[in-house]
Amino acid sequence: MATVTLKGNEINTLGNLPEIGNSMPNFNLVKNDLSELSKSDLKGKRVVYNIFPSLDTGTCAASTRRFNQEASSLENTYVVCVSRDLPFAQKRFCSAEGIDNVIMASDYKNGDFGKNLGVIFTDGPLNSLLSRSVIVTDENGKIVFTEQVAETTNEPDYEAAIAALK
Repeated sequence: MATVTLKGNEINTLGNLPEIGNSMPNFNLVKNDLSELSKSDLKGKRVVYNIFPSLDTGTCAASTRRFNQEASSLENTYVVCVSRDLPFAQKRFCSAEGIDNVIMASDYKNGDFGKNLGVIFTDGPLNSLLSRSVIVTDENGKIVFTEQVAETTNEPDYEAAIAALK
């Protein structure tokens, strides 16, 4: 279990992020068009997983906008933005914001993505949502960078995540 804060108040997650060097666990997420996205769909590409509670918060929206901007210049790299928002809400947000360089994916069905990574909140006002985190994998699905943001209202370290790709 990891402990982070929300506006200074401690909240806990189901577990800890996987170790650098481990393989990204298998997962099934739902994309905006209701098709599934799995780890095997990303094979051969580097991947930045931008994980967050909900697009309906300013920080989550800001991280999606920033990674969308960064994604346009990253070679052989997908950016996957993951929350438990419904795919319809993710699609509406992307349409309104002009977000088209990232893959939006929802963990709403069974939460396996969040469970396997240990990032589901287990208490507090965000209970059952995903903790703000970034995981970067190489072309072979090996984890090369992780960050679980200590204060949920803060943005992730974009520069460190991008630097892990080099």
